[in-house]
Amino acid sequence: MRSAVILAGGSGRRMGSDTPKQFLLLAKKPLIWYAVRAFSDSLVDEIVLVTREEDREFCRKEICEKYGFGKVKAVVPGGSERFYSVENGLKAVNPACETVVIHDGARPLVTPDMISRVIADAERYGAATAAMPVKDTIKIVDHEGFGRETPDRRTLYQIQTPQAFSLPVLMQAFRKRQETGETDITDDTMMVERYMGVSAKMTEGSYRNIKVTTPEDLLAAELFLSMKPQSDEV
Repeated sequence: MRSAVILAGGSGRRMGSDTPKQFLLLAKKPLIWYAVRAFSDSLVDEIVLVTREEDREFCRKEICEKYGFGKVKAVVPGGSERFYSVENGLKAVNPACETVVIHDGARPLVTPDMISRVIADAERYGAATAAMPVKDTIKIVDHEGFGRETPDRRTLYQIQTPQAFSLPVLMQAFRKRQETGETDITDDTMMVERYMGVSAKMTEGSYRNIKVTTPEDLLAAELFLSMKPQSDEV
């Protein structure tokens, strides 16, 4: 069994809006609609949405019920940090789940094919993440803002979601994090790397698979939606 946890707990602060960004309209649909639709059309058997406590009822009625997303089995409250939100979502997945996919709901341009690729790699290697090679030269800087090192661009990837894992591996990583109390976790691949020694496979994502954080990102997402779909897009 395969389950998906979609994080939809944004506030809209960086969007300059009182409306949480996941509910802002993108081509006449709420932003979160696109991710939930992609996962509904994918190989996953169930979806758990994680959102702010005050937004749970809205999510149930105006997203899940209104658009008939029957794969959504639960809408659960998030936490103060991303990894707490993921943890809450994991608690709600079916105990029979073997592979779990984590996705940021602010990435509306995910596709079922991309989800399938990540799942396939996770089931082969234990962990996988959508990722793309960086296009720019990257500098490592010191505390005063001066460049000190230029890593080989060929070894650098920008990490996206979805990210998929063997559920037992990811759950064990979360238990070990609880034991240490460490909080500097930025994504779930970092969790399994640090606590389980499992390296995530870099699976082809898309340069269109952007995270909508600012008004400029919303405009870019609208442009991508208006363009001819890529080969893996619906």
